[in-house]
Amino acid sequence: MKTLKKVSLAVAFAAALVPAFGLGTTAHANATNTIVRTNNMTDTAYTRKGATGWTYNLGGTATNMTFGKKTHYLKNYPNTTWHATKKRYIVKKNGVKYLYYYVTNGRNTASGWIWHGYLQKKSYAHTSTSTATTGTGTYSDIYKAAKAQLGKPYVYGANGPSSFDCSGFTKYVFNKAIGQTLPRTAQQQYNSYDHVSAKNAKAGDLIFFGTSKNNISHVGIYKGSNKMIDAQLRGVVNEATNVSWWHTVGYSRPATLD
Repeated sequence: MKTLKKVSLAVAFAAALVPAFGLGTTAHANATNTIVRTNNMTDTAYTRKGATGWTYNLGGTATNMTFGKKTHYLKNYPNTTWHATKKRYIVKKNGVKYLYYYVTNGRNTASGWIWHGYLQKKSYAHTSTSTATTGTGTYSDIYKAAKAQLGKPYVYGANGPSSFDCSGFTKYVFNKAIGQTLPRTAQQQYNSYDHVSAKNAKAGDLIFFGTSKNNISHVGIYKGSNKMIDAQLRGVVNEATNVSWWHTVGYSRPATLD
């Protein structure tokens, strides 16, 4: 009996040393899954790391969160771009904190919460070598060309005219309206032109969003008064810029407009 007791204690001690796999450190086991916090985030594009992983419907309450139905298996989405727009930190019953993203595919036909470790950031791979030029024209021409695209769908990498991504939209509009060629990506558009302060921003300037000046993830055409027209997951829309899910990095002036 003494030998059996010693073996049992040794097994229990060894089990206690095994680390849990997740985000953060292991705490005491919980009776429920608990939501630490949920935040909106700048739309960030991801692809799968591998064929493993499911998206979930999360339910319950903040102090008793439940994992509902599995909705989409990554194995069935080998080339899909997933757009993360929310993040949620969860302490599971094992006492470990995990980070989940709420993701949607570009066509809005698949969505759900997924553990962030199943995803990797997607970078642009556009091959356009267009040279940035500074243009002239009128804001009326810019907005007329932009307004004509309202309601057209968002497709990652699309340049128009039937669908757009954010920088494909701004590039198309400026070329259509005043014959100006903008660089292809939002980061390149931010880097290529004179920056202006929020106080001095004018209708027709470009407004940029992201986490820093070196990580620009979205661009729109500024309309003034904290409003813009842009291509986002809901398609080409008019919307406010001073909302919690957009983090404004700055403005640039690619053209002198009357």
